[in-house]
Amino acid sequence: MTPEQLPIEHYDAQLEEKVARLQTLMVPFTAKDVEVFRSPVSHYRMRAEFRIWHDGDDLYHIIFDQQTRQRIRVDSFPAASELINRLMPRLMDAVRDKPALRHKLFQIDYLSTLSNQIVVSLLYHRALTEEWQQAATALRDELRAEGFDLHLIGRATKTKICLDRDYVDERLTVAGKEIIYRQVENSFTQPNAAMNIKMLEWALDVTQNASGDLLELYCGNGNFSLALARNFRRVLATEIAKPSVASAQYNIAVNNIDNVQIIRMAAEEFTQAMNGTRQFNRLEGIDLSSYECETIFVDPPRSGLDSETVKMVQAYPRILYISCNPETLCDNLATLSATHDVERLALFDQFPYTHHMECGVLLTRR
Repeated sequence: MTPEQLPIEHYDAQLEEKVARLQTLMVPFTAKDVEVFRSPVSHYRMRAEFRIWHDGDDLYHIIFDQQTRQRIRVDSFPAASELINRLMPRLMDAVRDKPALRHKLFQIDYLSTLSNQIVVSLLYHRALTEEWQQAATALRDELRAEGFDLHLIGRATKTKICLDRDYVDERLTVAGKEIIYRQVENSFTQPNAAMNIKMLEWALDVTQNASGDLLELYCGNGNFSLALARNFRRVLATEIAKPSVASAQYNIAVNNIDNVQIIRMAAEEFTQAMNGTRQFNRLEGIDLSSYECETIFVDPPRSGLDSETVKMVQAYPRILYISCNPETLCDNLATLSATHDVERLALFDQFPYTHHMECGVLLTRR
C-alpha cells in the first residue's frame, strides 16, 4: 500500500477492531455502550508535513516508511484535504525551476481548512534573503490569481518570514451554529475537521442539561470552550501556549461570546491555585470563588492527567474527558472510578487506518 492509496475497503473492519479494543479497556469501569463516530474515508486531514527530495532537476514530496525508513515519493496524498492535494503538484511545479525558492528547501508544511484557506510553510537549511522574499511573494500572488486563498511562510534557523499572516480562519458549523476558529501555523489544531465537529456536537449533547459554570483545562485555541459556552452560565478555561491563548482571545471576540474567560496557566499551576498552595499574578482580577463550576472538561496530552490534577478533577460532580490515548485515560479512570460512574462513552475515529483512537467519557459523581 502506497501513500497514494488508502485501504478504504478495510475501513469498517479496522473501526470494528478499535471499538472492540476500547470496550475491552473499559470493562473494569462498567462503561456504557460505545457511541461510534466514523471518519470520512479520505481527505480527512487538514494538516500534512512532507520532506522534500532533490533528485537532479526534479523535486518532489516524500515521506519515510515508519518501519523500514524507506523513502517514498508522494505526488498526491488522499488522507489530506482536497485543497492540500490540489496545491501539492502546483506548488512543486512552481518551485522546481526557481533557484531562489528551491535551494536547500527541505520540508513543506500545509495547514488547510474547510473554509478553503491554507497556510504553507517552506523550511530551509539556509538563510532567507531578499531574493527569496521577492520570489516567494511572486509565487503567492501567482497562486492566488489561480484561486488559492494562500498564505506563505518561510522558515530557517531562528528565522520566520510571514509574507502577510501566519494563520487561517476556519469556519465550522456546530449543531446549527457557525463558529470561527483562528488557527496559527505550527500550533496545535484538531487534524480531522469532520471528526472535530462530531466531538464538539457530542460534547454539547452530553452537557445540554448542565447547570452552573464550566471549568476547562488544556483549552488550546478555545475549540471546545466556544462551542460549549451556550450550555453554561460561564466558562473558565486554561491554556499555557501563548499562540493558542492569543487565538482563543481572538475567537472569543470574533464570535461575540461574552461568557468565556481564558487564563494563561498550565493545568498543574491552576491546580495549585485552586488548592491555595500558590498565588499567581495572572489570576489578579479574577475571582475564582465566584465561579460555580459543577462540570470540568479536560482534553490532556497523550500522557493523561498528572496525579494532583486527577485529585482536583474528582472534586467536580461532572467530568467530561476527551482522550487521545485510551491507555492513559484508563490509568486516570482507575482513580476517578472510585468516586464517579461512566455515563457516556464515545469513540471518534480521528485517525483512520492507524491504531490511534480518540475517545470521550462523561463521568458523574455517585
